[in-house]
Amino acid sequence: MYTLYYSQGACSVATQVVLRELGQDVKIIDAQKTDGFKAVNAVGAVPVLIDGDKTLTEGAAIMLHILNKHDNPLFPKNDRQQATQDIMFANATMHPAYGRLFFLTQNISDEKVKQETLNAAAESINQLWQVVEKRLASASFLGGDSPSAADIMLAVYSRWGAYFSVDIVIGDKTTKMLNAVQAMPNFIKTDEAEQVASAK
Repeated sequence: MYTLYYSQGACSVATQVVLRELGQDVKIIDAQKTDGFKAVNAVGAVPVLIDGDKTLTEGAAIMLHILNKHDNPLFPKNDRQQATQDIMFANATMHPAYGRLFFLTQNISDEKVKQETLNAAAESINQLWQVVEKRLASASFLGGDSPSAADIMLAVYSRWGAYFSVDIVIGDKTTKMLNAVQAMPNFIKTDEAEQVASAK
């Protein structure tokens, strides 16, 4: 069994969904309710995955670890380079773009300046979603005919825009993909598991 430190609704959702899609049991621990969490991960960020005697950090590294360890359709074998690139795009490009919204909200007190900078950050996010929309011109998912790990990661991040007073524009094909991923039984199960665990 894996142990995963998470924060409700955070990027660790994607790790949980993928583990469940791989048929793996996972024990989840709310990092925000864990005293001394920085002893587990010095930077204080989730996800953190315990795999036997290994403690793994950094979302993309964790994702690649579990995808390479278990046979699965979430990491298409026919083009591992593209699949890896998609995971890195999600983790290293889209995730930080949304992260700026959280940073600006927490660190700018002048409301006018805050809204202006949030709008600029949102425009950058919209440009990234246009990149995804173009990728989906000839396929239902980044992974082809079925969801890949990168699709799952993007589906998690896409929900964060609702926390801010900005206009996030997502194309029709991308919206269809995101809705399909969020309707996956293991995506729904993960949301439910986090709600139960965080309520304790």
